[in-house]
Amino acid sequence: MPVDILPGDARNVLSRFEIEPAAGERLSVYVELLRKWQATHNLVSHSTLPEVWTRHVADSLQLVSDLPERGLWMDVGSGGGFPGLVLAVVAADKPDLRFVLVESNGKKCAFLRTVARETGARAEIVLGRIEDQAERFGGRADVVSARALAPLDDLCRLTKPLLTPKGALLAMKGQDFAAEEAEAARNWTYDLATRPSLIDPAGCVATLRHLQARTSPS
Repeated sequence: MPVDILPGDARNVLSRFEIEPAAGERLSVYVELLRKWQATHNLVSHSTLPEVWTRHVADSLQLVSDLPERGLWMDVGSGGGFPGLVLAVVAADKPDLRFVLVESNGKKCAFLRTVARETGARAEIVLGRIEDQAERFGGRADVVSARALAPLDDLCRLTKPLLTPKGALLAMKGQDFAAEEAEAARNWTYDLATRPSLIDPAGCVATLRHLQARTSPS
């Protein structure tokens, strides 16, 4: 659907994040597929479907500024594709940037593959558990993203094997982040930067680099 005939909320989101028209049209294809599949698949909470642009797409697009020009971006626990597939759709014109989305639900993987095919997103969809991906992707991910997946301590454990030595974990967290971070710091060392979520007033985007397990709890 051309950007100029999208509903107002969609146009506002695309304008807010300065998304190019071609990428906006690809995102509209994504959203229409989501609405279609949602009738038979639980991809997002039904109560949030009317707000898919302002809640799910916009939440994902706040990571656009984190997109590198090249490398491997892994998104874990991808669900309906937020944020990983949204970013892959936007970055379809970056030939040196590859996306891998890991999801353990087969029906959701089928949806993700359909969106990737229909939008031309450069994304590989992997059906499986996060902890089983180290054999293939261990030490290869420049970025690992996760949205509302697990407490930070668990995210560190799950993603550390996937990251390059200079790789970053991008965790989209809610109001309990301070308590989660205090617990994670008992078992891990890392360089932490946070910024307020642009969508969730109580949330943040946490970036962890140089992630290392402590030899013993602090």
